[in-house]
Amino acid sequence: MVKWLRKSKSAMVILTIVRIWLGYMWTMDGFEKVSAGFSAKGFVGMAIKSPVLTPEKTQAFGWYTSFLKEFVMPHISLFSTMVAWGELFVGLGLIFGTLTTAAAFFGMMMNFCYLMAGTVSVNPMYIFWEIFILVAGFNAGKIGLDRWIIPFLREKVPFLKKSVE
Repeated sequence: MVKWLRKSKSAMVILTIVRIWLGYMWTMDGFEKVSAGFSAKGFVGMAIKSPVLTPEKTQAFGWYTSFLKEFVMPHISLFSTMVAWGELFVGLGLIFGTLTTAAAFFGMMMNFCYLMAGTVSVNPMYIFWEIFILVAGFNAGKIGLDRWIIPFLREKVPFLKKSVE
């Protein structure tokens, strides 16, 4: 399956369709937040007040709740900006096939953060598709700007010369 995802032209086409759809979803969410002056204060406050619990009714991610309370909440303006622009940039990266695996990785990181904060929503579905994009690597962005950007970066940045295809 991995070989097919990384080498197959049919996988490249399927991943391009998935990538553009997923990118559109991220872009719309990000654009809405950027244009509306989004604040994560209510979301983070609710995640602190009602953390995710285990079946034994203990905090599942106590360290994450502490992080939200002690670090994110005092810097909520910065984090609100990072979330809004991060979603927009992840979406644009996926739509245009620009640094596709990086966009999928950072999208997945945001999805996991949202899950640990207690919001299920579309996050598991996004993670599912982002895994395929990450496993496919360069093949996921070949029908996109990565076709030119990745070879250029591999030529100019020494540690990328030995990266896998």
